[in-house]
Amino acid sequence: MKRTVIAYWLIPAEPERGILEDLIADLARRYNAPVFEPHVTIHAGSQRGGVTEKVISQSVPRQEPFSLGLLDAGHSDKFTKAVFVRLVLSAELQRLNEIIRGLAQHSSHYELKPHLSLIYKKMPVTSRRELAASIELPFSEVAFDSIKAVRCASPTSTPADVAKWRVLGSVALSRA
Repeated sequence: MKRTVIAYWLIPAEPERGILEDLIADLARRYNAPVFEPHVTIHAGSQRGGVTEKVISQSVPRQEPFSLGLLDAGHSDKFTKAVFVRLVLSAELQRLNEIIRGLAQHSSHYELKPHLSLIYKKMPVTSRRELAASIELPFSEVAFDSIKAVRCASPTSTPADVAKWRVLGSVALSRA
């Protein structure tokens, strides 16, 4: 049974954003998968009134843009994590997770494991493994410069679920 949740995403800055968008679109075309915006989920929880832009704007007034280091490519049997790149869990990201979780008053058990998904698709393990092994990004860290609140189904398990996502608010991280 699906429920509606609000996911809070950390959005890559340029030039990494464009490179990731191109890679996601290329993989979507090659594997007949949905296209989606590159992001790192900071937190996801039940939808409540008064959340979204208010929550993200209160969470970032003193948050400067920051970067997360890349670790390695991985794969899983989860639709939204077929092939992904793991990222370093930084103090800044942990702090944003705690602030957003508190402001949104979510009781979810979302576990922060930072990653950038590259393809949403149910794939055989051999295909996922080969694709993950082939991933080479031209950078060793990703800069992030904004946060978005997105309404989505949980679990997101089909291309139709992805097509129904709706951005509810967006706030830029700013220099102090």
